[in-house]
Amino acid sequence: MIHSATETKLGRYLLFLADTVEPGYAKTAFGLRDWARERCVGEMVLPAATVSTGLPRLNPQQARSLGADALVIGVAAPGGLIPPHWIPALVEALEAGLDIVSGMHIKLAQVEPLRATAAALGRRLIDLRTPPANIPVASGVKRSGKRLLTVGTDCALGKKYTALALTRALRARGVDAEFRASGQTGILLAGGGMPIDAVVSDFVAGAAELLSPAAAEDHLDIIEGQGSLFHPAYAAVSLGLLHGSQPDMFVVCHDPSRSHILGYPAAPLPSIEAVIAQTVALGRVTNPAIACVGVALNTSSLSEADAQAEIDTLAQRLGLPVADPMRGGAAFERLVDNCSTRHPEQP
Repeated sequence: MIHSATETKLGRYLLFLADTVEPGYAKTAFGLRDWARERCVGEMVLPAATVSTGLPRLNPQQARSLGADALVIGVAAPGGLIPPHWIPALVEALEAGLDIVSGMHIKLAQVEPLRATAAALGRRLIDLRTPPANIPVASGVKRSGKRLLTVGTDCALGKKYTALALTRALRARGVDAEFRASGQTGILLAGGGMPIDAVVSDFVAGAAELLSPAAAEDHLDIIEGQGSLFHPAYAAVSLGLLHGSQPDMFVVCHDPSRSHILGYPAAPLPSIEAVIAQTVALGRVTNPAIACVGVALNTSSLSEADAQAEIDTLAQRLGLPVADPMRGGAAFERLVDNCSTRHPEQP
């Protein structure tokens, strides 16, 4: 019942960055580079682009010669649409022998030049944001097994990376943990998941229940969060995912370099304390025992010394483990300790 991307999981990709100038809008490209580097042959950009993954710059013909079988749209345009000036490059990819994989809200076949070219050449147009049919309304019934949800002070700041890093670390310790993808990049990485922000609002919590079904009592699902409960546009998705996930634990993800919601300069970034309080208050609707077990920082804009100082200051202030999952180290090990299914510390 969960959307499957298995047909694309084992492919090799050319990452399309279009003309993106904001790194936060290229999280699909960066996610594939960082978590599936062996499947990425290079990147393709349009002349105005300033964002790069650091992978080789290739045209579709070069990528095909290096073994790529699909071009992945690695960026998000406003509203999830495909701008007209992207279309010639996407048609070129189809003509070079590549399928196209998209996580945009618009379906690829709705773009007539892409539909016609793919049909004529026998190429595939693969839309990741396609929820399964017949998603039920949430039951709200407590399920067996344990669940951890990553939540955020904003979008695009590390919820997926944190969930993947925690899953990897807990598995290395012998914990029966599984990453549950709720967005297009995670679905590509995991080979399945639920494109939660493409689900009709009445069914979002039900979709989250499908994403993380009943399991053995010692099993831990680590659920990729979406958006933020404080986001002016996307809070509804975050709330439905929270209610349907019924998390026993959550980790707050935060970028200390941000002062406002990405793309919304008039919306100040909430404090971590506010996110903890709001998540607990709303999460208790479906799991009265919900608890925050730590904070994951995205310190990619900070030096090693400044990152450690930020981690230490926040840990002291919050009384919780704080770490940057991508830097690892002792701080991350403490966070992993507290994400066990046994006895998480409480602030």
